[in-house]
Amino acid sequence: MHIPTILTAFLSRLPDLTTVTGDSAGQEVMDFRWGRSRGEEGIAVVINFLLANARLVLGVGGAAVLGIATLAVKRLIERAGRAAEDEKVEQKMSESWEELGLVSASPKSIRKGLESVVMKHVAKATKPQKADLCQPQQQKSSLNEKPVNAAEPQRPKSLQLSLTLQDHCPVSCKLPCWWQASLIQLQQYYSTRAALAPEVVHRAESLALDICIEVQGFLHSTNPDMPLGEMSLGGSLLDDLQVVRADHACLLVPLQLEPSLWRLIPGEETLLTHPLHWMVRRVNLVMNYWDRFLVGGYLSCRALVSMLSKAVMETMNWPSLSSTLDCLVRPVLGGDELKLEIRPERGDTLFISVVPVLREADVVLTAQVELTQPWDSAWHLSLYPWETQRLTQLDSADQGVRRALLKTLKAVCRRCPALRPLTAAPLANLILHLSDKDVDWSEGCLSGRFQQCVWELIGYLEQGVLPGY
Repeated sequence: MHIPTILTAFLSRLPDLTTVTGDSAGQEVMDFRWGRSRGEEGIAVVINFLLANARLVLGVGGAAVLGIATLAVKRLIERAGRAAEDEKVEQKMSESWEELGLVSASPKSIRKGLESVVMKHVAKATKPQKADLCQPQQQKSSLNEKPVNAAEPQRPKSLQLSLTLQDHCPVSCKLPCWWQASLIQLQQYYSTRAALAPEVVHRAESLALDICIEVQGFLHSTNPDMPLGEMSLGGSLLDDLQVVRADHACLLVPLQLEPSLWRLIPGEETLLTHPLHWMVRRVNLVMNYWDRFLVGGYLSCRALVSMLSKAVMETMNWPSLSSTLDCLVRPVLGGDELKLEIRPERGDTLFISVVPVLREADVVLTAQVELTQPWDSAWHLSLYPWETQRLTQLDSADQGVRRALLKTLKAVCRRCPALRPLTAAPLANLILHLSDKDVDWSEGCLSGRFQQCVWELIGYLEQGVLPGY
């Protein structure tokens, strides 16, 4: 993974999430109620010119600092110019100076520009819903309504927007208006861009299950002496962790090994010294079906995958299966991964990876040559089942939003091409690390946890590593 590319994506590619505090949010041009002079227009042009060319002079971090500082100064002048007669001008001015203080209090230059850069994708995705939030809610009952005094001044639009945002946020979450706005935008992004509709997930699961039944029946009929367990589906589609599109699943093919004949060796105890690359060694001379896949006394992952490729991918009658299931089913050839492509009449294309699996107690080893190459006898230690189970347990214990946060981060990374190398594994490990700290994971703190995850992730990328749990 090219780390400068990832950092640049966080600071430049994602759209800007601005705070909603007045009649409009994130305006590029300062607009004064009493008009502007030509000199003031010249200042605005100079500021915009500096912002447009700041990255060439100051770099990405410096441009982010200059952008936040300039935005705060603009809002300071804008609030002073838009203050109504009945508003407290001093309070508005003090809030703006506090924002300037926040800019100088951040420890790192990259983190200074985080709020204006990180969630820009979220803000752009939820822009159509902002208009609905700006409309005050109608009263359901008129019994407790107070008579409106004609002489009473009307509430400013900024105050109306603030009250509307507070109505949408949890009562127990006493957060500033801009924080509540970011929380609402994250919730809208999750519901509209990350989460999948139940009917879409059900249709993909049903199609994958049909493929699973057909492959299992074919293997049992053509290789009746092969000791295999009951095949099943796995992956994020079955665990409700898939985002954007329901387009991939795993077909798990469990291999049955006799414990007295085989021994699973951890990666640290092998010559590879890789914690995720285990080996399966033969410990007895009794004849066994899997001996035909031995290489140097170890069960070869590549030899087993090659056998399944010939027995399934190159042998099954895929045109006949396609006509039976009313969809196009064909193998994806030319790579080390055993993968099937299913194109239904409606819906997204579904890819199913056929993965041989070895299980012993809590250890799950998978035959994925693309992850363990160039070592043919190495098996990949899968931590996905444990990570998924741990996230579910933590959310059930405190009614947290860890799984929702993981799906939001996955959706952002998947929709941004520069962030696609960030897979679900480091994101899940990052959330588990933060869960060890005494923090609040309730729904009202989703925005804070999201920003905290991005801060931590940028720190890891600066060091050239990814989190592991």
